[in-house]
Amino acid sequence: MLTGNRGFKKTLSRLSDATMPGYYGGVMKRQLSSFAFICALVFSLSLTAQSPSLNIQVDHPTAKVSPMLYGLMTEEINFSYDGGLYGELVKDRVVGRGFGGLSHWTMAAGWNSAVNISMDDKTGPSAALTRSLKVSVTAATERAPAGVQNDGFWGIPVRPRTTYTGSFYAKTDNAGVPVTVSLQNDQTGVTAAKATVTGLTGEWKQYTFTLKTADVPVSSNNHLILTMPKPATVWFDLVSLFPPTYHGRVNGNRIDLMEKMAAMHPKFLRMPGGNYLEGEHIPDRFDWKKTIGPLVDRPTHPSPWRYRSSDGMGLLEFLEWCEDLKIEPVLAVYAGYSLAQEHVDPGPALEPYVQDALDEIEYVTGSADTKWGAVRAKNGHAAPFPLHYIEVGNEDWFDRSGSYDGRFAQFFKAIKQRYPEQQVIATAPVKGVTPDVLDEHFYMSAEKSFSDANHYDKTDRKGPKIFVGEWATREGDPTPNLQSALADSAWMTGMERNSDIIIMESYAPLFVNVNAGGMQWPSDLIGYNALTSYGSPSYWAQVMFGSNVGTEVVASTLANTETRVYASVTRDEKRRKIFAKVVNGTSEAQALSISIEGASKIAPQAKLTTLSGKTPNATNTITHPDAIVPVVKSVPVTGPKFQQSFAPYSVNVLELSY
Repeated sequence: MLTGNRGFKKTLSRLSDATMPGYYGGVMKRQLSSFAFICALVFSLSLTAQSPSLNIQVDHPTAKVSPMLYGLMTEEINFSYDGGLYGELVKDRVVGRGFGGLSHWTMAAGWNSAVNISMDDKTGPSAALTRSLKVSVTAATERAPAGVQNDGFWGIPVRPRTTYTGSFYAKTDNAGVPVTVSLQNDQTGVTAAKATVTGLTGEWKQYTFTLKTADVPVSSNNHLILTMPKPATVWFDLVSLFPPTYHGRVNGNRIDLMEKMAAMHPKFLRMPGGNYLEGEHIPDRFDWKKTIGPLVDRPTHPSPWRYRSSDGMGLLEFLEWCEDLKIEPVLAVYAGYSLAQEHVDPGPALEPYVQDALDEIEYVTGSADTKWGAVRAKNGHAAPFPLHYIEVGNEDWFDRSGSYDGRFAQFFKAIKQRYPEQQVIATAPVKGVTPDVLDEHFYMSAEKSFSDANHYDKTDRKGPKIFVGEWATREGDPTPNLQSALADSAWMTGMERNSDIIIMESYAPLFVNVNAGGMQWPSDLIGYNALTSYGSPSYWAQVMFGSNVGTEVVASTLANTETRVYASVTRDEKRRKIFAKVVNGTSEAQALSISIEGASKIAPQAKLTTLSGKTPNATNTITHPDAIVPVVKSVPVTGPKFQQSFAPYSVNVLELSY
């Protein structure tokens, strides 16, 4: 059988050209000619009907877009806080424990000087910090001082004409000994900046200093040095150095990483994180009361990702992070389960943890005349923070004890009784009570993300709302490649189309330090080293989706396209904007016939933002951060029906005005 357009036309031609003698032959020929015309017309119409198309019914909204849809999820993994977002430049600013506790503190001595360093377990500056770094200088002069140095998190970044603020706690057996603090280049030995601290005594006290660089080269190959010009023993702890921070916050965050998050236009931060909330063991959980107040009163704790958290990023710092980005916290409270299969049974044993969660909510939302609101005000933030969502635990489907039903019910009832307006999120399906929201997590291959992009199209709308609190396409290392970005975007079209039930989503993990030893989990949205950072292709897809979304989902139909072509459409009625997101995961350009129904007039120009590359493996790196970035151009629109081509391997946002 002949197939396709060419075969069909050839068959018609042969029939119409057939030689048939006499009257009957002429009649037959005319009938065949008419038949051929009708068939050709029908075939032509069928071709038109079957061409790839996107039909948008702009006057037919199907759902409200959740105002909290796009957000951030973070935890202490991949050196996300210490060595990442949190601005501290000194690694192990509080002396470490056990073997390797001094691995980032080494002796600094010249030819005619001598020093010995050790950990002292018997003295520290506070009840929380009971150990210190003992520096015993036995020989030193003004020209040949001796002391200790710190190499930072894979180096300390130095920039020209920049002011760094620092401090340390110290005491000495030689009152009056000065301490010179300097930033020195690892390769050249050139000092970028220095300051002298005086007035040390035999009692623990905090000392501050400022380091100002001149026209020095930009470099991350630097270390911090503390030296003395004469023999003395000095005990140090909580040695700190900060560069300029976002919004000038004291104890604040790295500017470039905050700016990258701001560009995503997030609406919330899920905090303080997943496994980081639980800890490996119950004592290792994120114990929020130990993370507030002066840094010297924070004892630090082990992270489940095998390094110690400074707790400089404490509960208040998380909330101020939200405040700086003008977003809301989604507060996760510890729910009595830790990763080593340790749990607290529901009932009286769990009650202290429930009360701890209630206290935490009061710290966040209470006025300054409440017990914990007053503590927050004392910590420096008198005004309460907005809060609407509280998550009980994290990934409690891993708890093999089966206790989450009872644990969640106990938290749910207590929170609702005291804070009835709060929406309470469950981290696993529960039977005892119906949660307001269920948190679901997905870590997928690209094939899975593509094939399951319609996962929520048929979700039961009678159940709890859904928070996709952790998800990612995991292809690319240390950050996702273009294939992941395409698959991520396909998955996001499904979440956006169903944002009546999907009220929040957040990609995870958010950050990774790309230095050797800095990563525990690929693939991660934003990569960085001590000096600079970059967004992965998946990051840019998040930026495009979060920056271009309306207030309502409108009915749309994508028809006759290749596989791996996906779309979602929203409108903003006030701004009279349509945002059509089209993902082309194929190797060929996809031309769509786009028709817009229900709009009396369409502006003659549209904005097309495209993220694309030559191959699915194309990606960004710390040395080539801009290989795959969105490109914006203006495209003509000839009316409510027009053609638009979408590049191979591309994520697209077509913004139309009506």
